[in-house]
Amino acid sequence: MSGLADRKQAKDSLKQALQRQPVIAAVDLGASKVACFVMKPDGVRRADRTLTTAGVGYVQSRGVKGASIASMDEAAEAIALAVERAEGVANLSVQGVTIATSGGQLASQRVSARVSLGARPISDNDCSRALASAMAQIRLPGRKVIHLLPIAWSVDGQKGVRDPREMFGKSLGLELLVVSINENVFQTLCHCVERAHLQFEGVVAAPFASALAALEEDEMELGAICIDMGGGSTSAAVFSGGSLVHIDSFPIGGEHVTADIARGLSTSRAGAERVKTLHGSAIASSNEDREMIEAPPRGDDPGAGPVTAPRSLLKGIIAPRVEETLELLRDRLKNAGALIEPGAGIVLTGGASQLAGVREVAVRVFDRPVRLGRPRRVPHLADAVTGPAFCAAAGILHRAAFGPREAVSPKALAAVKASRAPIDPKAGPVTKVAAWLRDNL
Repeated sequence: MSGLADRKQAKDSLKQALQRQPVIAAVDLGASKVACFVMKPDGVRRADRTLTTAGVGYVQSRGVKGASIASMDEAAEAIALAVERAEGVANLSVQGVTIATSGGQLASQRVSARVSLGARPISDNDCSRALASAMAQIRLPGRKVIHLLPIAWSVDGQKGVRDPREMFGKSLGLELLVVSINENVFQTLCHCVERAHLQFEGVVAAPFASALAALEEDEMELGAICIDMGGGSTSAAVFSGGSLVHIDSFPIGGEHVTADIARGLSTSRAGAERVKTLHGSAIASSNEDREMIEAPPRGDDPGAGPVTAPRSLLKGIIAPRVEETLELLRDRLKNAGALIEPGAGIVLTGGASQLAGVREVAVRVFDRPVRLGRPRRVPHLADAVTGPAFCAAAGILHRAAFGPREAVSPKALAAVKASRAPIDPKAGPVTKVAAWLRDNL
């Protein structure tokens, strides 16, 4: 822990000596890697909606197993090292970070509300009343809300209203998407960031962030499913009508394919990962029965030779796991009643999506067009960080720069503490919203 102690001492000294320009720092905490993207305020170009990162750093993940933190010290060290590398490139100091994760049993639910209006233009107060009415329906014991996203407003039943303010009508309707995470996981992430001597600025659902980086505006409007295939989990963000309408996640990812290979070939996990990267595929290829692959033996016997097997055996191990994972996601989305447009396409992100043949399997499982997603509108990224594995970190920067606007500030959601105070029945809508935040977050 000496590295963390040195970092804390240096950061405290710098904080006192300099008045720093605020920066946006995003950390993608995954099972395979930890990546940090740093952006200065002048890195946002609103004219063409592009971003310029000031620094990028990434390291092999440690202390994360599946979609959960397994070792607080190791995970904090990995976060600190990734941030330090990004700081070195950017030549600045990062004070706080926003974490992207697909762990913590990510889930979403939709709530609707309707309030009556007077004979005057719709005001912010009317929107707050609708929001308070929707939030009063939310009961999520043991869970922490991380996103409150209006799906759609309606005036007198007319749907598709983006901003109802200054409009006239008799009733105002709101459909709200609530994305939540296990409360204990949220607190663990917060504590882990603080152990890295950084300020915790909130959590973003990884598939949501990846979608913001990888999807085009037309795809969000016409309907799309962004599937984030990470090392420890697979998650999805469903868009319709320009809004996020559903989030789901489960703890099966690329690491499970690696473990299957290690068992099937009697090799080490490192050897299995190498074989998967060099020779792995989820679809059949020509001459795969005659093409032989080699993997290091498990254990440290110097006399043991390499494990040899036909490439068809490797495909026979990988394909069922990939197909099973995508079928499970398809069935979960169907059972949840997710609002998926008939023509919605699929965009694959995350490191595990880069495995050969995954796109073809996804086409067969979902019977929809599928493409591989990459961080868009970040033109100055180095080639090493332009792949699908870096969409989540880039997406946090997109969210900070261009939205979408959330019903409650993400920073407020992260910082609010539980406080049980009675609510005055005659209190105004804003007071009721604040009370909901106190009692439910």
